[in-house]
Amino acid sequence: MRGFFICEKVVIINKMNELWTILIAASPIVELRGAIPVAMGIFYFSWFKAFILSFLGNILIIIPFIWFLEKFSNFLMEKSKFWNRALNWIFERTRVKIGATYKKYSRWALVIFVAIPLPMTGAWTGSIAAYLLGFNKKEAFPLISLGVFIAGCLVMILTLLGKQLI
Repeated sequence: MRGFFICEKVVIINKMNELWTILIAASPIVELRGAIPVAMGIFYFSWFKAFILSFLGNILIIIPFIWFLEKFSNFLMEKSKFWNRALNWIFERTRVKIGATYKKYSRWALVIFVAIPLPMTGAWTGSIAAYLLGFNKKEAFPLISLGVFIAGCLVMILTLLGKQLI
């Protein structure tokens, strides 16, 4: 009977580790770039399980976040002259600064930006960039997802290489 409870605790802990992996991947800044090494190095997940949980956790946030950005900025712009001017200035400045790069690389600019495995270049920031550049939601989601997938592959390779060196 005692073995049953030990086994049950291991299953509960394992499910909590899966949830933690998804939550880490869904968090801003850290995202998938931190979730994969944690899942493999601390939770001892296989590379495949770590990748799938991290990828899903990272892309699950994209659609609600893009929807929230639009609703929130529209709300602020309607309620306040200050926010209306500030957000219009941000939108215009972003389009001017990034516009040339965007025109040169088209949709690939967003994919490449999200795929760079550094903090502040993931799905959250890519969603903000897609919104500021005027991507529609249906167009932005697959591009950001592809960038997250590429970033996940790069982080996975770096994590596996790091484990081999250690």
